[in-house]
Amino acid sequence: MSLAVLQALDSARTQWYHITAIIIAGMGFFTDAYDLFCISTVSKLLGRLYYYDPSTGKPGKLPVNVNNTVVGVALIGTLTGQLVFGWLGDKLGRKRVYGITLVIMVICAICSGLSFGAGAKSVIGTLCFFRFWLGFGIGGDYPLSATIMSEYANKKTRGAFIAAVFAMQGVGIIFAGLVSMILSKIFLCYCQEVGPFKEDHLLSTQPSADYLWRIVLMLGAFPALLTYYWRMKMPETGRYTAIIEGNAKQAAADMGRVLDIEIQAEQEKLSQFNAANNYPLLSREFFRRHGLNLMGTTSTWFLLDIAFYSQNLTQKDIFPAVGLIKKDVELNALREVFETSRAMFVVALFGTFPGYWFTVYFIEKLGRFIIQLVGFLMMSAFMLIMGLEYQYLKSHGTTFAALYGLTFFFANFGPNSTTFVLPAELFPTRLRSTCHALSAAAGKAGAMVGAFGVQNYTLDGNVNDIRKAMIFLAFTNMLGFFFTFLVSETKGRSLEEISGEDENNNNNNNNITKFEMPNRP
Repeated sequence: MSLAVLQALDSARTQWYHITAIIIAGMGFFTDAYDLFCISTVSKLLGRLYYYDPSTGKPGKLPVNVNNTVVGVALIGTLTGQLVFGWLGDKLGRKRVYGITLVIMVICAICSGLSFGAGAKSVIGTLCFFRFWLGFGIGGDYPLSATIMSEYANKKTRGAFIAAVFAMQGVGIIFAGLVSMILSKIFLCYCQEVGPFKEDHLLSTQPSADYLWRIVLMLGAFPALLTYYWRMKMPETGRYTAIIEGNAKQAAADMGRVLDIEIQAEQEKLSQFNAANNYPLLSREFFRRHGLNLMGTTSTWFLLDIAFYSQNLTQKDIFPAVGLIKKDVELNALREVFETSRAMFVVALFGTFPGYWFTVYFIEKLGRFIIQLVGFLMMSAFMLIMGLEYQYLKSHGTTFAALYGLTFFFANFGPNSTTFVLPAELFPTRLRSTCHALSAAAGKAGAMVGAFGVQNYTLDGNVNDIRKAMIFLAFTNMLGFFFTFLVSETKGRSLEEISGEDENNNNNNNNITKFEMPNRP
């Protein structure tokens, strides 16, 4: 019993509105990634500026608890925002709350560069306060963007479209390094040249550096601001209007206008459709139909983000440890930002970025299951090699960088993309945004393990501690490999077939195998 409006969306050819939706939702993810990861380029600078202790004979460094809070507070906000906006997306509508997330992101990105006072406590306190609320806005973008894109897309290209939205995260990570690199170079060119810390402890931290980190953080507001108008112009998704609001006529009119076709309303048929699928999240019926999939999406995202965020957030500590950039005493403050940002940019450009677009290209050919399974396996293998052979690789920086880049490649041509795609497809319309939010929040809980736990092993550049961290991450990725067997393949099927909402397919969907191998030629 498939509704005409849903059939029209599933069978629609790729049109300009699909591309527009990808760009609008994708720019949100560009902003999300830039805001979350640019802090890694300037966190060492904050230590030099506000925590210098002459008695140590070393550059200023953020205390462990302060460093973890500065880096991790946005992740706490993101987790909270995912749960709140994911629930609101199902209760109030995807579009209605979509613009609110952008407004929060713009305001808090700008305020992150401000300080209520000049001392270390006031600067860091202000930064952490606004980065929490910045994360709160970012969190809302995860379930809303994924749900909107999945409900707009046709069934043949749905995975590629959702993955393309998420791929803008890779662009944001690149720009986090690129913007910091360009700005620090500009500051170096126009400021008086000073020597490294070992030559002059005080003058090596240029006063103008206090402006650099603020500008880097505040620029995160710009891309979000650009897309606000277009987000507000998007119509509510046809699936939400029809299935949740129960307004078949409005859904047919909205989607007919978007697709440029005439769609029959079928109000009576919609009533029967909704009656067969009216069960809440906390019910036996939900767990009978979707319990294993929810366990699979939450566990795999949790395990993936332990490794993914640990890698991204600890680059600043690992790069000097393996000789990819100079030691802090051999650099002045601005030069350290430049070299750290340059190394992050190169790894992101050649390791992180290509993986996202490999997923976009191959996801409808190989399927989500195979890509996620292989990605976890390869990440585990490369991290295990780096952990076991770290002492050797420490003196072979190029080889280490290649292995490090490959783990990023297979994270993104793997579980970092598919864990975002699958929760947007596996669950029923009434609970889709909420279930995606639960899965994403589990991921951010994993990211917090990386920020508050794994990062402690890399801050001092200790060889044995970094080895332990790498081996631990290899283990978590292997767990992700096995938990992937809990999720179903979704390739080539409509959302209603996958979730069992279509009554004609309910019996079949209750017995779906956990994965489907790709068709052989």
